[in-house]
Amino acid sequence: MNIETFRYDNRIVRAFAIVTVIWGLVGFAAGLLIACQLFWPELNLNLQFTSFGRLRPLHTNAVIFAFVGNGMFMGIYYSLQRLCKARMFSDRLSWINFWGWQAIIVSAAITLPLGITTSKEYAELEWPIDIAIALVWVAFAINVFGTIIKRREKHIYVAIWFYISTVLTVAMLHIVNSMEMPAGLFKSYSVYAGVQDALVQWWYGHNAVAFYLTTSYLGLMYYFLPKAAERPVFSYRLSIIHFWALIFIYIWAGPHHLLYSALPDWAQSLGMVFSIMLVAPSWGGMLNGLLTLRGAWHKLREEPMLKFMVVAVTAYGMATLEGPMLSIKSVNALSHYTDWTIAHVHTGALGWNGFLTFSMLYWLFPRLYNTKLYSVKLANWHFWLGLLGMMFYVIPMYWAGITQGLMWKQFTSEGFMLYPNFLETVLQLFPMFKLRAIGGTFYILGACIMAYNLYKTAKAGQFVPEVEVQAPALKDTPSHEGDAKIGWGHRVIESKPMLLAALALVAVVIGGVVEFIPMWVIKENVPTIAAVKPYSPLEVLGRDIYIREGCVGCHSQMIRPFRSETERYGEYSKAGEFVYDHPFLWGSKRTGPDLHREGGKYPDAWHYNHMDDPRLTSPGSMMPRYSWLLTQKLDVNALPSRINALRKVGVPYPAGFENGPAQKDLAAQQQRVLVNLAMGTITNAPADREIVALIAYLQRLGTDIKTPAAPAAPKPAGAN
Repeated sequence: MNIETFRYDNRIVRAFAIVTVIWGLVGFAAGLLIACQLFWPELNLNLQFTSFGRLRPLHTNAVIFAFVGNGMFMGIYYSLQRLCKARMFSDRLSWINFWGWQAIIVSAAITLPLGITTSKEYAELEWPIDIAIALVWVAFAINVFGTIIKRREKHIYVAIWFYISTVLTVAMLHIVNSMEMPAGLFKSYSVYAGVQDALVQWWYGHNAVAFYLTTSYLGLMYYFLPKAAERPVFSYRLSIIHFWALIFIYIWAGPHHLLYSALPDWAQSLGMVFSIMLVAPSWGGMLNGLLTLRGAWHKLREEPMLKFMVVAVTAYGMATLEGPMLSIKSVNALSHYTDWTIAHVHTGALGWNGFLTFSMLYWLFPRLYNTKLYSVKLANWHFWLGLLGMMFYVIPMYWAGITQGLMWKQFTSEGFMLYPNFLETVLQLFPMFKLRAIGGTFYILGACIMAYNLYKTAKAGQFVPEVEVQAPALKDTPSHEGDAKIGWGHRVIESKPMLLAALALVAVVIGGVVEFIPMWVIKENVPTIAAVKPYSPLEVLGRDIYIREGCVGCHSQMIRPFRSETERYGEYSKAGEFVYDHPFLWGSKRTGPDLHREGGKYPDAWHYNHMDDPRLTSPGSMMPRYSWLLTQKLDVNALPSRINALRKVGVPYPAGFENGPAQKDLAAQQQRVLVNLAMGTITNAPADREIVALIAYLQRLGTDIKTPAAPAAPKPAGAN
């Protein structure tokens, strides 16, 4: 037998481990800041770069792609080498992956506060960065598959199945959702519009959670949990069912984010049914993880890593039970657009991803530095602070979400809305927002303790850059007798990684194809409305400002067909009203009221004052000030390229419209807005300021079709 000597690369693992800790602290701090801004608006500092709308995507990207992303790479680079009994395929690709990913994160940290964003949730980064993400991911994929191919272990362990599905599916999701038409170096428009854009975005958004935040971490669970427990995985056959059922079903569930929206009902129902089916494989995976600890529960007292792992797997189970529950239409009617969704998301983010990442870090640092953990007591302090912080976060948010949902729907015995002013519901949430901030503080304190503990662990030991090991070549690895019979023949698939990858790709492609093709082929899915026209040039620029400032993070533009919403806002939203929306702006959270029927609701002067200082028009509002819009000049030089880009994605602007007629149209509409402002006693507003364009856009919203007037509510003091 030919025994080969080789070395595992720990340098790349250490690099990803260090930045995981650093970016985790940055992401948590950004989250705490924006959580405090919701009850303390002065923390927006009246600066455009520190406003809630711009910092929120910075927080989500920092946590998802910087903290969890680097944690994922850390765990995969460590475990894959050992599972394959091979060094990573290419050290150069490993470091391209590392430095490329850090460059992408820094680019996000610069561009998002500058307002350079597509506005699409979890996909806010603009097109040059999207290209960079694709290239770095390709380098990662080559490295992963190259390592698997040159492995010295015939059997491909279950963790690698999940790594393969993650690599393939994330690439597919990112490329399809990021199809956009550039309108300059820092601006683009989605090639999809309205309902179709919404379907693609939440196919991506839901499955970014499914395959980036879940399948990758399930693979890590299947490696690190048995290692720490020193027990084999509870059930090999259950892991087979878990894997194939999960990746096949997950991809269909995206439409459950769009229940009661303008998405066709068949697509909504399809998403709901597959979401409910997800309970079975998800809980199969959770139970497989927890039952792996059978006979090893005593180790929880000795091994802090296992404490974090148990909470992580439990949080995964709770989140994957709650997600299908929230996709039931009757439940979603109450929960959607409320803080209930925020609580649900953070159960997964703080519990599943956060605690599992902490668990890996506590397990890896002593092994990377050939020493013991500096302080088990400090690790236990981190555990209890993190757990308490998570509880203080999610429980108030559940309370807030249910409060919102019930108050929005409450009517008096005479049939009138009990809380007609949206701000009345917001003011009831401030105590819960403060409790959430306390929870976030506990969570960050725990992470700081961890960072200190890991630093001291590293100082006490000596880094082991490479680990020399020996193993027979793959051709000399003995085959398992009866492999074709074990696990219903699954061992055969496991011995052929390219076959497994192909089958996994087919499994995840099917759901997307079935949902997408009817949306593009059958015109009845998006019926056109003759009265709906493209946005005027001034409205195009105003809409881009709305996107830049992150208004979609707090305001929806989708009135659902409920009496409580049509009474409050006006006629429910129709699919045909969004055919020129690149991208769609339906939103997923109402911190402020829905804006789809905002046009004509208030005079131009009200909007002017509201953007300057929301508390002048809405006492008690937590909305940030946007006073810079009153002083910054509108960039009209960008108009030709933007009109041209929109025409390329299907908006029917006449040929040559951007070369002269658009500027005349823009100037005429600016003057009309100034006349309206003067009627509201605002006579000093220059025509070339950004506020004029934003007002034009807001006054356009929902006015293309004639709708019944919403019942009169107490005057604008209740708006937010």
